[in-house]
Amino acid sequence: MTDNFFDIVAARFPTDADTPFIELESGRRYSYRDLMEISGRYARLLADLGVAKGDRVAVQVEKSPEAVFLYLACLRAGAAYLPLNTAYTKAEVDYFLGDAEPAVFVCTPGSAAALADTAKAAGVGTLLTLGSDGDGSLPERAAGLEPAFDTVACAADDLAAILYTSGTTGRSKGAMMSHRNLSSNAATLHRIWGFRPDDLLLHALPIFHTHGLFVATNCVLMNGTGMLFLPKFDPDAVFRLLPRATVMMGVPTFYTRLLTDPRLTSAAAAHMRLFISGSAPLLADTHREFRERTGHAILERYGMTETGMLTSNPLDGERIPGTVGFPLPEVSVRVADQKTGEPVPDGEIGVLEVKGPNVFSGYWRMPEKTAQEIRPGGWFITGDVGRIDGRGYVHIIGRAKDLVI
Repeated sequence: MTDNFFDIVAARFPTDADTPFIELESGRRYSYRDLMEISGRYARLLADLGVAKGDRVAVQVEKSPEAVFLYLACLRAGAAYLPLNTAYTKAEVDYFLGDAEPAVFVCTPGSAAALADTAKAAGVGTLLTLGSDGDGSLPERAAGLEPAFDTVACAADDLAAILYTSGTTGRSKGAMMSHRNLSSNAATLHRIWGFRPDDLLLHALPIFHTHGLFVATNCVLMNGTGMLFLPKFDPDAVFRLLPRATVMMGVPTFYTRLLTDPRLTSAAAAHMRLFISGSAPLLADTHREFRERTGHAILERYGMTETGMLTSNPLDGERIPGTVGFPLPEVSVRVADQKTGEPVPDGEIGVLEVKGPNVFSGYWRMPEKTAQEIRPGGWFITGDVGRIDGRGYVHIIGRAKDLVI
């Protein structure tokens, strides 16, 4: 076995390959056997198309089981997976393809004609399509291929994915994530959140960013269990499936919307083991009201595109509303002066800086930006302002660009 993240999770897959991996609301199920066979065919197609280790595969498609299998196929083929938000405009896709120069670009069947010239101008070798129902040229071309595929050997520091940041402070930057970044974070989250053999995740997040893909999906893969897979967050669907699930990951708006619904009761959430929130601050009032209604204290955590998850409130212990908990094992968090970069005294406010095996190596083709945001010693400047209280809980106050501290 190599340090390829796929090999690491595959070693934990259930011995019974017919164990469900993804179940759609329609009732259709995809097993771990399906995972291996479909991702194997996709990986073989990529290899047949000339995709080599380190090549980028850009993907702008709707959420579907096949999209997850394509992510895994890229890992198996040694390629760098590059997911793109489905809301990105043609002009934005122009930039991403021109910057990343992927060997393959996969888009929806309906957008292929509009993006063909963009892909050609960026030097993309092959344009494939994948629809939300598993249709498109990608599955069609892969259908007759041999499903057995030997995973390409990768070192821990080899590139596994590129995720573009939002670009709020300028041009979007491609955060380069290694196999070590993915595996270390997935293993830690799986452990500290106490994943069990009978856990079933309710997955209603998008899969083009860290939360839905590298947190939710990777934890399921690490656990070798299944997920109830919704195309998007829909309260009616959530309430139908909640009695079967044990874990749900969401953004704060998921929980605020559920709180407006009279169906949210302790009985509705009785089967649940854990609710997790991230990607944006969860208001303390939301935390308290949710606990009063359901008996569950939402577990809030904190992370970034460049780092994966950094901190988490405890599984066993007090989950304090308005905080993001403690640094994860092997992750160091410090508070520094915004101007000098020197650590501030305990309890004072400053810019959060972090380092650990989950922290990215830098930005794609932007060494100057990498040098600006990663200090000597490996400390990454998050740009978030916060403090660490006397008990060790991390508090996020805002963004450095918005505050004078």
